Amino acid sequence: MDNNNTFNELLEQEEKLFTVPRRGNIIKGKVVQVQKDEVVVNIGYKSDGIIPFSEFSNNTDVNPNDIVKEGDEIDVYVLKSDDGEGNVVLSKKRVDAIKDWDVIEELVKGNSTIKVKTGDAVKGGIIAFYNELRGFIPASQLSNQYVESIAEYSNKELDVKVLEVDKQKNKAIFSHRKVLEEKAEAMKKEFWSKIEKDIVMKGEVKRLADFGAFVDLGGVDGLIHISEMSWGRIKHPSEVLKIGDTVEVYVKDIDKEKGKISLSLKQALQNPWDNVEKKYNIGDIIEGKVVKLVNFGAFVELEAGLEGLVHISQISEKRIAAPAEVLEVGQTVDIKILDIKKEEKRISLSIKEAKESEAVEEFVYENEEEEKATIGDVLKSKEN
Repeated sequence: MDNNNTFNELLEQEEKLFTVPRRGNIIKGKVVQVQKDEVVVNIGYKSDGIIPFSEFSNNTDVNPNDIVKEGDEIDVYVLKSDDGEGNVVLSKKRVDAIKDWDVIEELVKGNSTIKVKTGDAVKGGIIAFYNELRGFIPASQLSNQYVESIAEYSNKELDVKVLEVDKQKNKAIFSHRKVLEEKAEAMKKEFWSKIEKDIVMKGEVKRLADFGAFVDLGGVDGLIHISEMSWGRIKHPSEVLKIGDTVEVYVKDIDKEKGKISLSLKQALQNPWDNVEKKYNIGDIIEGKVVKLVNFGAFVELEAGLEGLVHISQISEKRIAAPAEVLEVGQTVDIKILDIKKEEKRISLSIKEAKESEAVEEFVYENEEEEKATIGDVLKSKEN
């Protein structure tokens, strides 16, 4: 009986040796040799099978030695019965892809996020591989923002959702955009659970408009109205901010139902009126900029957010009917501080007295120089 079994086994082995492997068959084999450009596999046929490097994996960076070793049993897909030299041409990646289809069909049911490696950019999107399974990411599914160049996404690892899968048609559609949208939504939920009024936080300026600036606070934008940008006078947000700036802002108001946040840039900074009496003294002569002309005088800016009034009577020694006769907006002038009322946020200034003080100082200086010269002459005459 044992002899019969042995004889039958020999018959089976001999039959295998002469049974030609057909294209499309999936068979088992044992790895005989691993090289950089190919893997040799014993498939029980009269000649060995060869897996070319191009049929080993879709990942061109992979080293076959890191995946299989001599003696390993693997499943292979028959591509050709004879390569012209008597060898059977095999594929490992096609067997793996068939297995990946089964896996991905289960993943799509659970709305799972998977990692793919992108390949070349093609018309309308980019090729992407889930292990050995070949899929596609449409251009519209690459990002939740405008994509200027699809090629930027080539040869990268991306987290994606599976939008569509059809094993029979070898069709798999992926979306990176869905992953980004889910992350953004999660960030928004976390943000709204933590945001509070009357706190100072950092953000990035994303967009400027005539009426203000939009600041990204971490997935949610807030608005700084132009009136809240500076303690001084500005005509456009670009005078204070530019896109990409990182700024500290004060949260003025929150409307969670409408998703709106009102911010203030100036309230995150010190109000110049808070230390006006420490920085300026009555009698000081300083430079200022004319920012507004009115019938009764001129408003002069000492620094951003700090303005004083030069009454028309304090503008010139000559009698004038209107400040515009001698001044213009934007002009730099010397001014003397006459009075400071912090509580009322009022500073009284004088251009006329600043000029008088400068004239007195010049007169004293000239007299001192003249006196020095006279004394010098006397001393010289004594020496002679």
